[in-house]
Amino acid sequence: MAWQSAAACVGLPPRVVFSKKAKEAAPALRACAGCTVRRACEEAVAPAENGFDGVCGGRLWRSGRPVAVPPQLAPSSQLAPSSRLAPSSRLAASAPAAASALRGGLLG
Repeated sequence: MAWQSAAACVGLPPRVVFSKKAKEAAPALRACAGCTVRRACEEAVAPAENGFDGVCGGRLWRSGRPVAVPPQLAPSSQLAPSSRLAPSSRLAASAPAAASALRGGLLG
């Protein structure tokens, strides 16, 4: 996954990227706002299909559902929820595999 090396969240602590809480995840959300690989990240991780917890594709996810972020913590630009992507554009992956890919490629 070549997109991982270009991700704006490279180097952020795992507790930030995989946080379920908006306040803790705010640095990752800000990084995503200007990231050029948001779409590739969301397609690879497929958070809605995999019960993902954390920040992916510019959104905060909890158990595979987008979480509303308070305006003071939300970046000025956020992508549409994953549910609006065409199913054929998503990659199939398990939640553990997705988390492992993010941890190993982005944070490792």
